[in-house]
Amino acid sequence: MHPAFSIILFTTLSGLGYGLAAVLGLGLLDPSAMATKIAHVLALLLIAGGLMSSTLHLGNPQRAWRALSQWRSSWLSREGVMAIVSFLPLLYSAWLSVVEGRYSALWGLIGTALCVVTVYCTAMIYASLKSVQAWHTRLTPLCYLLFAAAGGFILASFFAFAASGQTVLLSLLAVLFIIGAWIAKTRWRMRMRMMVPLSTPETATGLGNIGHVRLLERPHVTENYLTNEMGFKVARKHAEKLWRIALITGGIVPVILLAALVLFGTDDGFSTFVAGSAVLSFYVGMLVERWLFFAEARHAVMNYYGG
Repeated sequence: MHPAFSIILFTTLSGLGYGLAAVLGLGLLDPSAMATKIAHVLALLLIAGGLMSSTLHLGNPQRAWRALSQWRSSWLSREGVMAIVSFLPLLYSAWLSVVEGRYSALWGLIGTALCVVTVYCTAMIYASLKSVQAWHTRLTPLCYLLFAAAGGFILASFFAFAASGQTVLLSLLAVLFIIGAWIAKTRWRMRMRMMVPLSTPETATGLGNIGHVRLLERPHVTENYLTNEMGFKVARKHAEKLWRIALITGGIVPVILLAALVLFGTDDGFSTFVAGSAVLSFYVGMLVERWLFFAEARHAVMNYYGG
């Protein structure tokens, strides 16, 4: 599949935003601290920025609102509806922290629950597609949820160091979720590499009972929407290099930095800098991971194009 940069930004930024908002909803940061106030604002900006970037992939972005009408059958529509619904408690929780300097457990937990549901709906947009076999697995929403949680806790750790808050607990949780996310992603990738295609030229044409089917001529002699969007190819050796980069920058480096902060960190500017470096490294790894998520996926329609 074509790894559109707008969709990569959408899934990574919104994932970080919802993850941070979910952690803030648990009340693990001091609501009166300036760093926590900034964290609430940043969470909303990340969510809004991610959702806005998703519209850039549409042919007519001004009609994006129409996607909300199909919530009974479309995960894309459900994700849009949940994004709007979740904004209400998130905005109120942000108001309580930024303006009143306090935390409401009721609204915070409601916001956390809605964030989890929204990220799940986002993941199901891809996991529900039987035509993309690599995505059609329960591991897809698990990976999305774990990466969102890992991003939320690692960002919360950064703001905790900035506010001299519960740095040890948040850093440990961040390490656990980062490890869990990459274990799940590794399992997802192993499944993709080992799976036997359910859709082949034989099954697609219905001629498998005759024998092996080979392509005589493509349906189109020039590139078109299908070949551009669903026929993207990445060399296996390049994909493996990118996978190692993603694993190192998004997994190993943040875990080492956060573990060092748990063992040796102090509530000073240097620890905040190290925590910020862990956040940046994790996001770089997420970008590469999400690029591979799209680039390595094979759509069944490519059976007709010799893919």
